[in-house]
Amino acid sequence: MTRVCAHVLVVDDDETVRDVVGRYLGAAGHEVALVGDGPAALRAARESPPDVVVLDLMLPGLGGLEVCRVLRAEGDLPIVMLTALGEEDDRLLGLELGADDYVTKPFSPRELVLRIGSILRRTGTLAASPVLTDGALRVDPAGREATLDGVALALTTREFDLLAFLLAHPGQAFTREELLSQVWGWEFGDRSTVTVHVRRLREKVEADPTAPRRIATIWGTGYRYDREG
Repeated sequence: MTRVCAHVLVVDDDETVRDVVGRYLGAAGHEVALVGDGPAALRAARESPPDVVVLDLMLPGLGGLEVCRVLRAEGDLPIVMLTALGEEDDRLLGLELGADDYVTKPFSPRELVLRIGSILRRTGTLAASPVLTDGALRVDPAGREATLDGVALALTTREFDLLAFLLAHPGQAFTREELLSQVWGWEFGDRSTVTVHVRRLREKVEADPTAPRRIATIWGTGYRYDREG
């Protein structure tokens, strides 16, 4: 079962944005509530207090700045604002009202998830990611360090993210499209990017990269991480 890290309230009048952000947060292990206007945001926050709010500034019924003002007056709830490029004055006002961070549209859903995780760790809501192990392989997501037989692995940022993701989901097969979405934060992209990174990872974590035992190819699907033993 997926570990629920935090309860996140997402407020945006764009159904597509709500859906995408909700899916990414859910994949990261968070419990997500989605609403589309200001009054609904206040009701949801009062009925089931979230750990953090993702708040669009342009909302029907009650604007995001007013929602931010009310929420901040009622408690010390972390707020991440979503703003358009031309809303600099509103963005600054939102920060002055107590918003913790902002993300400018168009934005990377993966970046938003990382920002939320950072805020939750600072507030003590989200525990640091556990160290992942598989035999002599050790991956520390919080410290961004991976070792094999006690020797540090020279991994690029994406190689590390891919290894940590696969190791966190042993026995589960993922398509290249799913890995592009979950690891790269891309809804569209060249699937060969995943193929190349898997090949490079195998060269670093497999005893014999030509006969991989950890990162298995599932023909017709994609890849699966198989733990030792």
